[in-house]
Amino acid sequence: MSTTTDNRCWVGFDLGGTKMQCSLFDDALRPLGHRRRRTKSELGVDGCTERIVQTIRQTLEQHQPAGTTLGGIGIGCPGPVDWQRGRVHVAVNLGWNDVPIAKILEDAFDCPVTVLNDVDAGVYGEYVGGAGKGARTILGIFPGTGIGGGCVYDGQILRGKSLTCMEIGHVKICDSPRPGATGMTGTLENEASRLAIAGELVKLAYRGEAPHLRELVGTELGAIRSKTIAEAIAHGDQQVEAAVTRACTIIGYAVANMVLLMCPDRVILGGGLVEAMPERFVKQVSKIARQHVFECYRDEFKVVAASLGDDAAVVGAAAWARQQLGSAVDQR
Repeated sequence: MSTTTDNRCWVGFDLGGTKMQCSLFDDALRPLGHRRRRTKSELGVDGCTERIVQTIRQTLEQHQPAGTTLGGIGIGCPGPVDWQRGRVHVAVNLGWNDVPIAKILEDAFDCPVTVLNDVDAGVYGEYVGGAGKGARTILGIFPGTGIGGGCVYDGQILRGKSLTCMEIGHVKICDSPRPGATGMTGTLENEASRLAIAGELVKLAYRGEAPHLRELVGTELGAIRSKTIAEAIAHGDQQVEAAVTRACTIIGYAVANMVLLMCPDRVILGGGLVEAMPERFVKQVSKIARQHVFECYRDEFKVVAASLGDDAAVVGAAAWARQQLGSAVDQR
């Protein structure tokens, strides 16, 4: 069955974080509608995947224009992804191991599916319609509970032969003895993620060195969110500010390393921490990165904050599906 390029729509789905988001776009990537729901990882693999199918189906029922054809689905999933086979190797926060999410969605909707790492999807979203628009090559670093990374190199998401890559949060960045998820010590994620910062702030609050933070949330690790950290700094907690500056400095070293490796023309910082303190992160990361690259590289890249927020991954997932599947759909 043939179709034309003006009556297709595309689903972008983001499975990262505690909430899933499904958005529907027309063929020009104009948003048609969206739906957000709690992920509910406690449902197990079958329950979670059924919830994904239900969410997509409800979004299509509510927002798909009459006479349009579903061109394809792009889904961003946490953790390492086998993009060739459409499988999620492992997603710790979901309890997933080797889940064939592409086949599940293809069977449910009778359309092609592309599977991305969720940070790759977010970085690609910024590339096509956000802070990376117009750049040749962008590097994305997203500090949150962990630290995710992605790269769009000359229009293509940087990937391995079959697996996603750019796990920048798990590269060694300093001599700290704290082990990370791979067993390597001193990783970027262990030293500069929100969780790492919060661990330091709990000690500061307990010792009375962060009085405003202690007043806001006490010494409970789980209560220290990105906005809480920003509020404590605004209220004058100097040691909290120093801890955040240290994290920005470490991320700056990571950016310098990546500039020396691939010379991206734009570096995009995103995630909850950056959204809460964009100027602080951009300024300090840019300063440190420029100090630690050869002089000839210093004016070749610009550090900016992400601009699409929670929509970045759904935009990127849908755009990647359209880019990868569009010509194939035309020939069906």
